Amino acid sequence: MRATTIHAPYDMRVEDVPEPVAQLPTDAVVRVLRACICGSDLWAYRGEAARQPGQRIGHEFLGVVEETGSDVSTVRRGDLVVAPFMWSDGVCDYCREGLTTSCVHGGFWGAVGYDGGQGEAVRVPFADGTLVQLPKEAASDDHLLSSLLTLSDVLGTGHHAALGAGVRPGTTVAVVGDGAVGLCAVLAARRLGAERIIALGRHQVRTDIARRFGATDVVAERGDAAVEAVRELTRGQGAHAVVEAVGTEQSMRTAVEITRDGGAIGFVGVPHGSGTGLDLSVMFDRNIALRGGVAPVRAYIPELLPDVLDGTVDASPVFDMTVGLEGVPDGYKAMDERTALKVLVTN
Repeated sequence: MRATTIHAPYDMRVEDVPEPVAQLPTDAVVRVLRACICGSDLWAYRGEAARQPGQRIGHEFLGVVEETGSDVSTVRRGDLVVAPFMWSDGVCDYCREGLTTSCVHGGFWGAVGYDGGQGEAVRVPFADGTLVQLPKEAASDDHLLSSLLTLSDVLGTGHHAALGAGVRPGTTVAVVGDGAVGLCAVLAARRLGAERIIALGRHQVRTDIARRFGATDVVAERGDAAVEAVRELTRGQGAHAVVEAVGTEQSMRTAVEITRDGGAIGFVGVPHGSGTGLDLSVMFDRNIALRGGVAPVRAYIPELLPDVLDGTVDASPVFDMTVGLEGVPDGYKAMDERTALKVLVTN
């Protein structure tokens, strides 16, 4: 079959690789219908996250079950399923507590020796704990498939950020970052009842999506100017709930400075380039809470799925470029050059 591999910084290839098979009784094989490129994939693309030459890549996909191991009971051949961006057994202490990303048997798609989502098919470990069944009729609805695909990562990650920030009805929310996750955090904040949502971003195409998703205000400034603008919008107090969806030292510093005393920051931006770190004394003095991390999206899918199916929540506008599998290297280039927000891959 064909699958995306990474060989060196900026060297993405679509190559012939062995067809996956169920190796263990708990495995399933999923034929991929839709996948996508994540902003976090760009760290490997740019050489800022180490990968072995020829390693597979991609962690967001949905498709049709093609084969199951003898112990798999929750899905069967022909089922349409979505996979969260990490696999998990569903039964360990962490999984039972909803923290599937800490599963003692869990792992990440594209890890050495495992399939990546940007290919024709994927071997899925612990299929019962990992895969979520979708209505079969969705397979013939292109728009719905795109919306459902966001459950594999960005929608659940945005939701995780909003929960970490303590978004609830009546709150004022600020979202730092106008990438796909930040935009999904805007959508999640609206779903959770935020009264006011301030989106921080400089790219009009993206901030237009933010407004479509529920942002009431847009702040295009950065650094001190952004802090001043947010405080001006909030009577000098800042936002009750702040989402940090970038991961840089500057973005986290901005998040702290625009948080209202007694508020909280939900951070989901993958940390990179941090030098001096946070000044905890500032957070201590102002009673600012910090929650977040890797989003356990598997635990959120059952809650979010009904809203996606009925159209109440539709994050598909984050996909602004579509390629076939052979066009994946072009998709990486477009996202790296910021000519695309998030690339959809169709099989």
